Amino acid sequence: MAEHTSSSITIEAAPADVMAVIADFVRYPDWTGEVKQAEVLKKDDQGRAEQVRLVMDAGAIKDDQVLGYTWTGEHEVSWTLVKSQMLRQLDGSYLLKPAGAGATEVTYQLTVDVKIPMLGMIKRKAEKVIIDRALAGLKKRVESKDL
Repeated sequence: MAEHTSSSITIEAAPADVMAVIADFVRYPDWTGEVKQAEVLKKDDQGRAEQVRLVMDAGAIKDDQVLGYTWTGEHEVSWTLVKSQMLRQLDGSYLLKPAGAGATEVTYQLTVDVKIPMLGMIKRKAEKVIIDRALAGLKKRVESKDL
């Protein structure tokens, strides 16, 4: 089993408001530094994204990828890599838990494997940077947005 990296943050908003931002893929370029373009390719019968194409530019790694999404209830979404130029694996999830009066604890878990050789320690560090940036961006977006 591949190793993964995870981290959590508390956001001052209800879980539904946090998930609304997570699910709004087309707006990712507005608040994530690495996503330059996002396009929903396929939706499920509830109108939620099942496949999303993302054009990424994370400095050394530039990629055009398609991710497949699975929605579990109202508080969890996970994804797996469908296709990519640079990556062999990209599995992740957001898990939301109510955290008191109007707050949500968001846990982001990520496993990345690149097609080029890379030490495990460097991969984990890259995952940590990706997670920390994503959580900080999500928090800023949700807390500053009129939902």
